Amino acid sequence: MFPVKIAFTRPGRSGDDFGMDTRIPLRSRSARFGILGLMFFCLSSPMGRAEDRQPNILFIFADDMAYETIGAFGMTDIETPNLDRLVSRSTSFTHAYNMGSWSGAVCVASRHMLNTGAMVWKAKGLSENLGKANPPHPDLPDYQATGQLWSQILHAGGYTTYMTGKWHVNAKADEVFDVVSNVRAGMPKDTEASYHRPIDGVPDVWQPDDEAQGGYWTGGKHWSEVVADDAVDFLGQAKASEKPAFFYIAFNAPHDPRQAPREFVERYPIERMMIPANYLPEYPYKDEIGNGASLRDEKLAPFPRTPYAVQVHRREYYALVTHLDQQVGRVLDELERLGMTDSTYIVFTADHGLAVGHHGLMGKQNLFEHSVKVPFLVAGPGIEPGKRVEAPIYLQDVMPTSLDWAGVEIPEAVEFSSLVPLLRGDAGGLASVYGAYLDLQRSVTKDGWKLIVYPKVPKTLLFDLTQDPDEITDVAGRHPERVVDLGNELRRLQGELGDSLDLTRVLSN
Repeated sequence: MFPVKIAFTRPGRSGDDFGMDTRIPLRSRSARFGILGLMFFCLSSPMGRAEDRQPNILFIFADDMAYETIGAFGMTDIETPNLDRLVSRSTSFTHAYNMGSWSGAVCVASRHMLNTGAMVWKAKGLSENLGKANPPHPDLPDYQATGQLWSQILHAGGYTTYMTGKWHVNAKADEVFDVVSNVRAGMPKDTEASYHRPIDGVPDVWQPDDEAQGGYWTGGKHWSEVVADDAVDFLGQAKASEKPAFFYIAFNAPHDPRQAPREFVERYPIERMMIPANYLPEYPYKDEIGNGASLRDEKLAPFPRTPYAVQVHRREYYALVTHLDQQVGRVLDELERLGMTDSTYIVFTADHGLAVGHHGLMGKQNLFEHSVKVPFLVAGPGIEPGKRVEAPIYLQDVMPTSLDWAGVEIPEAVEFSSLVPLLRGDAGGLASVYGAYLDLQRSVTKDGWKLIVYPKVPKTLLFDLTQDPDEITDVAGRHPERVVDLGNELRRLQGELGDSLDLTRVLSN
């Protein structure tokens, strides 16, 4: 008797299809074929050849990076030559979303969903259980202890797992990855001088290239450069190994404090910076939706917002993105130099977007497209280059997608869907996109229309995203039937996801 390992992959789940898993375990197949049949299958199938071993998976994760901030997409005047290069060899998903958050730190919710495979409200309970001797949700497991986190599943499937950069998950990174380096907190430590600035006509005491301010400069080398150094080192280690590798490369950039070397800031003089079409001096419902002056992200700039303040923040944001782009280029260059490109799937995405002046907001604690939509690029074996997929997805779909690529069983508890069918050209995607922030905001997006609900105002907003992608004009009054239909869809999604927020008052029709 000798061990034989065969993975039978299902085509993946898409849209609302959460049907039965069609993977066939070895014990079932052996009953059907017998051991000789299995040996013949193993020798004759491409899966049995040494040259077709499991692929490497390179996951590159940005922080607070809006969809618009890749130059190749043509939405804004920004320089991202390396990401543009990746776009040219990738399939790009144009509507990849984060579902929202149970806390002001939207990063936390996004990353727990990513690493547990659970959608927002279940992920909240799982996050609170991680590492707890007496878990507050006894009906839910501790995913770290039971080996159900993303990296642990891939490790059990034969992968060496590597991690560097921002973690922001309650589990201990050095216990759930094989190799870790420079694990960072949620954000670089900021200083009081980085808030409530700039003020028109007043000298700005905070500068993004001032290393004395700490932040990204803490330790003597910019954190984005450190992450790239680690990634390059990991690639070398993996090249020398016989095992496939999973790389979790998580940059803190372009999260504030928005610090980049001077040469990158100087690429964006103030006069180059465009004011967003949906700019407002102040968002009228900011306090009722939890985006008031007490929210950390929002107090980065003074109230009311001025065009000058928005230009300065966008300048520093773009500079940090372009510096990040350079580091991503280093990683991609090393992958190519080592001859690993053809055996590696690459995914570049971010945990969520950011406003930086859109709608009079600065942060990501809102449900507008600029804050919930992210870039999502996929390159690798068999991936069609230069293709764009408009079907809506959640960014956390990368987790089951990677398991599909690896030939590793997707646990039934994973609630997100493999993108393999969409990548090979099948129809699919989400029927509708759910969004939530605390108990203060809800949204649903379907067929090019978005309904945003503010229960504390109370107020519903309706946007025709096809005609009004910047979400400037509320057309709820013109389309009451659309508001009702989307409101019913939102209630349906609430029921599926365990969202108990009562919207009766605001969706009374």
